[in-house]
Amino acid sequence: MKRYRLRGVLYFVLFTLITLGGCKDNIADQHKKTKDLPEVSVTVAKVLKEVAGNQVEIVGTIQAVEQAQIAAKISGNIVSLPVDLGSRVQKGDLLIKIKAGEISAKLQLAKAQLEQQKRNLAREKNLLKKKAATPETVKSFEDSVRIAEAAHREALTMLEYTRIVAPFTGIITRKPANIGDLATPGKPLLSIEEENNLQVLTDIPEAMILQIKKGDILSVFIPSVNLKLEGEVVEVAPTADPSSRTTPIKLRIPYNKRLRSGQFARVTLAMAPANTLTIPAAALSSYGQMERVFVEVNGKAKLRLVRSGATIQDRVEILSGLEENDIVIISDGHDLIDGQPLTIQ
Repeated sequence: MKRYRLRGVLYFVLFTLITLGGCKDNIADQHKKTKDLPEVSVTVAKVLKEVAGNQVEIVGTIQAVEQAQIAAKISGNIVSLPVDLGSRVQKGDLLIKIKAGEISAKLQLAKAQLEQQKRNLAREKNLLKKKAATPETVKSFEDSVRIAEAAHREALTMLEYTRIVAPFTGIITRKPANIGDLATPGKPLLSIEEENNLQVLTDIPEAMILQIKKGDILSVFIPSVNLKLEGEVVEVAPTADPSSRTTPIKLRIPYNKRLRSGQFARVTLAMAPANTLTIPAAALSSYGQMERVFVEVNGKAKLRLVRSGATIQDRVEILSGLEENDIVIISDGHDLIDGQPLTIQ
């Protein structure tokens, strides 16, 4: 038994010596490969700590300040629809006309009843002068005239509802109705917007809403037309949405012919300045999904994996992987290798 144990120990020692010898050879080979690398002339720059404005971008949507859905107040078939999708209309222009046969008949009836009551009242007043009628009878006929007048006004109002006009100057943005369709109260027939008066609607996270107040000027970017402009905060909701933990705000923006209601917008919130590490953008390179830089250590290039942030002009914010005053290498087009000797220009 002791003989077997001794043999096992000898085998283990022999395996360890062989393994260490192989590792030593690999280290020596790697050192030899690094030593054989040619020197590369590069420029370098320091990692600087700078004060940068902390900015947060949120998404928003462009909307018209004045917009309305046009619906009927009475039921009836549409007999006239003189506007198309995209038509520009002036305030008071006819948009929709609804068939008014029944309402016209009611108006004629109410008018005839009003005229009859007025004649009855005039006759009773004449009789009162001749002591042939009582004041109570005259007062009763006066009440009947007032009732008939109210019915006549109601019929006139109903007749006005058969003609729908533009509530303000704008453009037709939706047109789900057609001639012959049945218009019913509350059913949307058209949508109209005031195209020259636009705003951006966005939602501010609840942690930032206390920093936003009415009258603030925020930066707005519309990617679809590559347009930057400034928006003034005109409305701030007094409550937050409990589901999204955000508060809606509205920003008034200046008119631009390239802007359309419904376009996507980005709103930039400038937060308190913060210290950040930056390097020249030319020192940062990508390798697959990783970001890397080379730093100069004792005359050699050393690879560092980093995580970058915002780009500030020609410098890049570094969130992790470097420290202040590290020397980063601007490779000037050279493909550097970890451990490669350097000549600093």
